[in-house]
Amino acid sequence: MKKQQSGFTLIELVMVIVILGILAAFALPKFADLTGDARTASIEGLAGALKSAAAIARAEQLVEQGALGDSVTLDGQVVTMVNGYPTANAAGIGAAAGVDSADYSSSGGGTAGDVDLVYTINGYSGSNCQVTYTSANAATDNTAPITAQPEFVVVTTGC
Repeated sequence: MKKQQSGFTLIELVMVIVILGILAAFALPKFADLTGDARTASIEGLAGALKSAAAIARAEQLVEQGALGDSVTLDGQVVTMVNGYPTANAAGIGAAAGVDSADYSSSGGGTAGDVDLVYTINGYSGSNCQVTYTSANAATDNTAPITAQPEFVVVTTGC
């Protein structure tokens, strides 16, 4: 009685390895440089958070019928305001949006109107990967009329 062997031949195994190698060669470039996309998404996400936080802080101040410079409290955080919107510092827009200093570093900023606060990703030295918040402006701070709403400028060309 003959016993028949079962299994794959050496040629079949080599062919499977070659096919897997070819598929990997085409798939690898798709996943190789996702860090730039991740930094871009992070900066754009931060910009969205800042926009939402500014609108929520403004709405809270309107609901409370406070003066343009009165601070508001959002989720237990006191948010400093200028011209009816958060100030361009950690106590203003940073507190309103809950920006984590472990993730983002900031430069500039202040408590007056028409001041820029620039956020960049910690640990990344690219200069064109940032979001800039410019506080609302008035001819005289905290006195109507407000001449410019807050601005949000996102730069992702260097992410």
